[in-house]
Amino acid sequence: MQISDIKTQLEELRQAATEAIAIAESLDKLEDLRISYLGKKGQVSKILGAMGKLSPEERPKVGAIANEVKQAIQTNLEEQRSSLQAAEIAAQLQAETLDVSMPGVKRSQGKIHPLNGLIDRALDIFVGLGYTISTGPEMESDYYNFEALNTPPDHPARDMQDTFYLPDGNLMRTHTSSVQIRYMEKNEPPIRVVAPGRVYRRDTVDATHAAVFHQLELLAVDEGLRFSDLKGTIKEFLRQMFGDLPIRFRASYFPFTEPSAEVDLQWNGKWLEVLGCGMVDPNVLQAVGYDPEKYTGFAAGFGVERFAMVLHQIDDIRRVYASDLRFLQQF
Repeated sequence: MQISDIKTQLEELRQAATEAIAIAESLDKLEDLRISYLGKKGQVSKILGAMGKLSPEERPKVGAIANEVKQAIQTNLEEQRSSLQAAEIAAQLQAETLDVSMPGVKRSQGKIHPLNGLIDRALDIFVGLGYTISTGPEMESDYYNFEALNTPPDHPARDMQDTFYLPDGNLMRTHTSSVQIRYMEKNEPPIRVVAPGRVYRRDTVDATHAAVFHQLELLAVDEGLRFSDLKGTIKEFLRQMFGDLPIRFRASYFPFTEPSAEVDLQWNGKWLEVLGCGMVDPNVLQAVGYDPEKYTGFAAGFGVERFAMVLHQIDDIRRVYASDLRFLQQF
């Protein structure tokens, strides 16, 4: 093997590689060419395998030529790779081009129902005040709905909360106060709990009343709680809900609180009754095993629909249940 023969083979290989690389149509094909020419078992390596037959003086000369060939092939590979990658990107951009002058495709987004939105807003306020959210069954026993709340079977207050009675002796709860009883049975004071949910009463349906509606009630039990603590909690809640408006407390009656009060809010120049509240009756604390000589508590509750009607200026409570998109899409 003469040095001239090896030079000729290397030159022919460079020419063939240049032509093959120039017509490569994909990056995969280009990689195959790289391995074929420059790989460990590639054509350049095979030609250089004959260098062992050359004299020590000739080997450096052939090595220099081989390096030039390798560099030329590598340069061609990189240039073709860049060209192919640019072509791929151009084709992808062409395929993904958007005509911004075309009208957009709009998908209607769902919205939170005004009642759910108000419940979430109220719960955020009470959670910020340190309260825990608790829920319970809508079908209740007479004990949890009435008796444990200081309302025995012959109590006249039951007439104000007539409800739907079931054949098995259970009933549909008239308030979420039953959740408070269940919570107190499982937890020791101090407690701060707020109970939202659906309630049922045999009311005549009109613009301001419904047989099924939503309530949110709060309860706090601890040592040394006073009516002033209740007033401060109610004032802060109404301030965050309605703004800094005048409120007043009027004496009232509930069988499970003593003393009790109705809370009015001055809204658009008129006094509106917005919720009821009071100090937890000692009989209620005894029913769940709390010592009324040691603990005191306060409770309050309001109708979600009433708040929604005031805040959103809704003229008829039945609108929130009608599933009329013309009405619901306003919120």
